[in-house]
Amino acid sequence: MIRLLKVSGESLSPKYQEGDFVVVSKIPFLFDAIKPGDTVVFKQPGYGTMIKQVDRVEPEKDAIYVIGTRPDSVDSRNFGAVGERNVLG
Repeated sequence: MIRLLKVSGESLSPKYQEGDFVVVSKIPFLFDAIKPGDTVVFKQPGYGTMIKQVDRVEPEKDAIYVIGTRPDSVDSRNFGAVGERNVLG
């Protein structure tokens, strides 16, 4: 499945800016595991749909730690790991 989402906020600026559109697909993850440096879109309870960069992955714990590019970004430093089942693409 492919989705088109509009970026709101500056968490991953300058790579993604407020108002940018991103194409979201799980297809790449069918061929290669999520790894540090990837950009993922996910649903985080209490925060909604978010886009962040993968900082580290602990597959044995189903834990993906994400980070924004700005010091004030809301990311895994605030809400902990993201489960792979929450990743939209």
